[in-house]
Parts: sequence; structure tokens; C-alpha cells
Amino acid sequence: MNATGPASAVRTREVVDALRRGTVPQSGLDLFAVGLERFETALDDDLATAARGGAAFHAVRGEYGSGKTFFARWLAERAKRAGLAAAEVQISETETPLHRLETVYRRLTERLTTATHRPSALRAVVDSWFYTLEEEILDGGELDEPDEGDEDGQAALDTAVEALMERRLADVARTTPAFAAALRGYRRATAAGDTATAEALIAWLGGQKSVAASARRAAGVRGDLDHFGALGFLQGLLTVLRDCGHPGLLLVLDEIETLQRVRGDVREKGLNALRQLLDEIDAGRFPGLFLVITGTPAFYDGQQGAQRLPPLAQRLATDFTTDPRFDSPRAVQLRLTGFDLERLGELGRAVRDLYRGVARHPGRVAERVDDAYLGELATAVTGGLGGNTGVAPRVFLRKLVADVLDRVDEFADFDPRRHYALTLTPSELTETERNAAAGSADDVELELP
Repeated sequence: MNATGPASAVRTREVVDALRRGTVPQSGLDLFAVGLERFETALDDDLATAARGGAAFHAVRGEYGSGKTFFARWLAERAKRAGLAAAEVQISETETPLHRLETVYRRLTERLTTATHRPSALRAVVDSWFYTLEEEILDGGELDEPDEGDEDGQAALDTAVEALMERRLADVARTTPAFAAALRGYRRATAAGDTATAEALIAWLGGQKSVAASARRAAGVRGDLDHFGALGFLQGLLTVLRDCGHPGLLLVLDEIETLQRVRGDVREKGLNALRQLLDEIDAGRFPGLFLVITGTPAFYDGQQGAQRLPPLAQRLATDFTTDPRFDSPRAVQLRLTGFDLERLGELGRAVRDLYRGVARHPGRVAERVDDAYLGELATAVTGGLGGNTGVAPRVFLRKLVADVLDRVDEFADFDPRRHYALTLTPSELTETERNAAAGSADDVELELP
């Protein structure tokens, strides 16, 4: 499962802790990824295309429980190992509406990560960029690194860095001069030790609202970022990332099916914003961008989703009439087929073996939570959810870690076959899981064989 070698104890514990809480881990997903091997080669090619200055796009489709969020974070890990930056933005009706691209950009910068920096990595990326520009000038031999207290030498270096910055951002500055102006103001504020202004300008570069007017005046910029300026800022961010060693950006727009639940006029604007973004990618405006959207089949195929805007529907069109085994991993849409009992058992074995790596009593874990028991637990969880295997993985993994593996590791006389009865309560289930388990408002108690 793990293509990068043995996992560290810290990395493994982070994964186990997340599964215990019933959430998708932020990292380490390669340690127990099941069924994604068929996508690896094609997606690595797309990441390489972005790293070379090209662009890529995929639309991921799947019902609830098919693993769309898992897929997105697994891909983000691969992107960061390839040197790219990554950001996952969850589309929502109120917090991040798709038709407000300035809001999408703001969430992007808040969630921006690299292999070495957690969110938000924006300030670290900008600082690294200016450092890279300085090193490039000094390596050129035209200027020597100024000694401490050499004000003339530092002034000459600052001037050279600004000139180089303007050249690098020339394309961006033609359409979005405010991006370059804010960077210039940030550098000057940092050099002057004006921390408050520097932080305010980084926030403004990240699309934040309510930035102090004094900071904006210091950089010569006005107002807040708008819908049209957001695309220019994204272009500028890609330039900065590329120059400081991150040749591309993986941007995931998750849960795009929320567009189906908004007012008709808002839905039209959101769909059109997505079409506009795809047009700009095709036109070559965003070198290094790998865009991925995730949604349910109803969004891609239904009249309240992509089909409502024919030009967008044509771009996303993919033939799924063939056997899923023959789906092309290079298609525009990638279909996640979800879990059956066999794959659920495979997932359980991967997590059990991962848990053993940090367990106090790995031998006991292997003996009492054997492959046969994992199959029994998978069958029981699926039965408790109305036989719907597709929505079972989250609950299955949470029960496996928190109710079974933890107890086996902690108590020498605990035997899950004799001492554990699966219980599913409405309060621990999501709405979709509760719908699957419908039929009784009471707890569902299942005795395992």
C-alpha cells in the first residue's frame, strides 16, 4: 500500500487518530489507499504536465461514501511529493459560493499547503520567493551581499530585487497590477520592520476583507478583491509558486454538487464561473494549474447541474456505458465506484496492519482481529446501514479502530467475538448514513457471529 517506504510512527498515529474520530486523515492516505492504483500512472502524468508549465483538469464523480474526499487528499499528497503546492476548497452555498471566485481564491490561500508548510503557506511562499529573487541576483555577480549596516548596499539589492520582481510579474501586472503592488509594499514593510503593515498586505494578497486602509495606502492598492481580479491573483500566485520551487498547484474544488441546491440565478452564475475557469485553463492563462472538481453523478448528469449549461456539459461529457473496469483514467470524468464487501475487507486489513505498527501488543491485534473477523465486522456494519456498502467505509473504520483495535490492544482478555456487539446510534451517523440505516429510530444492535 505504501509506495514511499515504511511509515513513521508519528505519521501512522496521525492516520489512526483521524480514523478513530471518523474523519479523513489530512496526510498518510497512501498507507491504506485501496482501489486507487488504477489512477496512479495517469494522474502522475498530469502532475508532471503541470510541473512542466502545462495545465490539467479532471472531474471526479461518485456517490456518498465512494471516497471523493479521500481521493482528493490522496492526490494532494502525491502532488506535494512531486514538489507542487496543493489546496482543497469545499464549495458551499454560504461560505464559499462558486460564483464568487474571490471567495474561492480566499479559501485557496487559507488552505494552501506545501510539503514543508501547513495551511496557510501563503506568507512562507512569498518570503521564499523574495529570498529566491535575492539569491538569483547575488549569484549573478552584479551585486555582493551587503554587510550588516551597509545601507547603500541593501538599498541597491532592494532595487534590483524589485526590478526582477516586476519582470517576473509583467504578464500579471498588465491585467492585475494590484498583485504586484501589494508584493512590493509587503517587501518594503518587511524591510522597514513594519510587521503590522506586512501582515495586513499578506492578508490582502490572500483575498481577505477588512484589511486596514493604512496598509492598503502604503502599497498603493484600493478596495477588496473582486470576482474578476481573483483570476489575476491566481495567475500571480502560480508565478510566485513556480519561482520559489513549486512548479505547480493542485486545486481541488470539493462538493461542487451543492450548486444544485441554490437559487436558479445563483446556480447559473456558479456553472458559468466554472465554465469560465475551464476556458481560461484551455487558453493557457494558468500554467502549472491542475484543477480537480468532485461531485455526485446527479450533478454531472442531472438537469439541475452541469446539464443546465450545455457548453459546460459538453466539456465534462464522458461515456460511462461500458463496464467500470474499462474506465479510462485519462478521461475528463473519473468514476469512483465505491466499496463492496471484498474491498471493505481489504481496507480493514490495511488499517489493521497499519495499527499494528503503533500498537503496544501487535501480536494480540493480529491474532484476535484476523481476516475472518474483519469480514464479519464489514458485513455487520453494512447490514446496520441497510445493506448499503457504499456508505459504510467511514463507520466501518471508526468502529474498527475505536471499538475493536483499541480495546484489543488495551485489554489482555478482550475478545471482540465474545465481548463486542456493534451498535449504531443516530447521533454518530451523518445524514446520509442515517437514511441508509432508516427503519428504526432506535439503536441498531447486531451480534457478530
